[in-house]
Formats: sequence, C-alpha cells, structure tokens
Amino acid sequence: MSPKLKITLYGLLCVLCVPFVFPTWWMVTSSFKPDSEIFAFPPALLPSSWDTSAYRQVFELQPFTTQYFNSLYIALLVTAGTMAVSAMAGYAFARIRFPGQNVLFVVVLIGLLIPSEVTIVPLFQMFHGLGLTDTHWPLILVPILGAPSVMATFIMRQFFISLPRELEEAARVDGLGRFGTFSKVALPLARPALGAVAIFTFLHSWNLYLEPIVFLSTPEKFTLPQALTQFVDAYGGPMWNIQLAAASLTALPILVVFVLAQRQFIEGLAHTGLKG
Repeated sequence: MSPKLKITLYGLLCVLCVPFVFPTWWMVTSSFKPDSEIFAFPPALLPSSWDTSAYRQVFELQPFTTQYFNSLYIALLVTAGTMAVSAMAGYAFARIRFPGQNVLFVVVLIGLLIPSEVTIVPLFQMFHGLGLTDTHWPLILVPILGAPSVMATFIMRQFFISLPRELEEAARVDGLGRFGTFSKVALPLARPALGAVAIFTFLHSWNLYLEPIVFLSTPEKFTLPQALTQFVDAYGGPMWNIQLAAASLTALPILVVFVLAQRQFIEGLAHTGLKG
C-alpha cells in the first residue's frame, strides 16, 4: 500500500469514528460542565472550567459505592455461571450424540426469539412465591439459566464443532473419559470463545435495566442502570451533569473488560462461523 493511499485510508477511518467517539467524549466532558454549558450551541469540545463537584455529588446523593459493587459482583457471578453452563451445554450439543439432539437445539435457539418483556411477569410471580423479590437472586439466576445464556451456548457449540476430533480421540486413547476430555482438552482450547461469551454476558448483565426495576425496591440493592435514574431534582427533572458523571463512571468497567479481552472476543466471533 502506497503512503498516499495509507494516509487517505486512515483519514477516512478517523472521519468514520467521529459518530461513535463524539457521544462518549461529550458525556465525559459534559460531566465537568455546569448545566448552562451542557446544551450550549454550538457544543464546546472542552469545558470552560473543569468542575469535579458532580463526581462528588454522585456519591453524596445516592449510595453509589454500594450500587456499583452490586452491579460488579452480579455481573461477575452471572459471567462465571454463564460461561460454565454454556461451555458444558455447547460441548454436549457439539460432541454428544443423543436422540432428538437437533430438535432440542432448535428449541433452545427459540429462546432468542422470546423478548424478556414476555416472561417478566411469570418470573416475578415465581420469585415472589419463593420470597426472593427485592434480592439479587433473580438478577443472577435468570441470565444464567434463562434465555440470555442461549447465545453463549450457540457460540460455544459452534467453536467445539470446529475443533478436530482427532484431539479428543487421542485423549480417549490416553484414558480420559468424556468429562476429562472436555475439561482438559476442549475447554483450554476454547479460550477465544469463552472470551467472547464473557464480554457478551458481562455487558448484558451490567446494562440490565428491566429486571432490576421489577425485582428491586431498596436503593441500597439497586444496580447502576437503575441508580442512574435516581439523580433528579425536587421537581423530578434530571440533574444532567451529575447523571453524566455517574454514566461516565458506569461505562468505565465495560471499556476495561473489552480492552483486556478484545483479542479473544474477535477470535471467538470468527470461530463461531467456521462450521454448522
């Protein structure tokens, strides 16, 4: 590629990045602005003075530290549980032959077509009957055992199908059983797919909004998406700079997770389409 063409290509990519980068830039810089500057036109790329009071008020107006911890530990538990369940289910669909295997897999995939709004009422009635409302258990169990884990199972199945069968046959020759072959041969090779599943699952759990507002009522048990709606004034109007400061803090773990696992994420997505 010639230098001139390379410069043109990079310039075009920079232009195409603007619609994606500018909203995040506006969110972060506006969190340091007073309300009068946030909606000024034309918008200023930088605040006239860097005011950090909004970040202090985030922790003064709400138990934001507790809410942050709630979202973090729920997302980590959901991610770990979904990775375990989807890895075993995906391996079973890919390698274990049993009657009705393909039919059952289609039934599992149908879960992707069911909106969460359809099942939220019966789920609430079930957890209410168990005495688990206003606890974090519904936010942990529903993603791990319900429809949100279907995509993870599909990704893991597609990855295990792409693995050469000779690896497993060699493991059986060495005396490994089915679970030993899965845990010591297939699972270590599935790191790219597990990375993709981890990012998808963590992002889904971190951004979960409908389920928390249905199941939770105590502010100390709120997760971050629900907590962001609580930064309002006495008349119910949003306190924009405080909300943007809280949103900036909320987006930070997502960026960290993606940066740390982006290689596995891309490789995992590439492997899911190799074989059907």
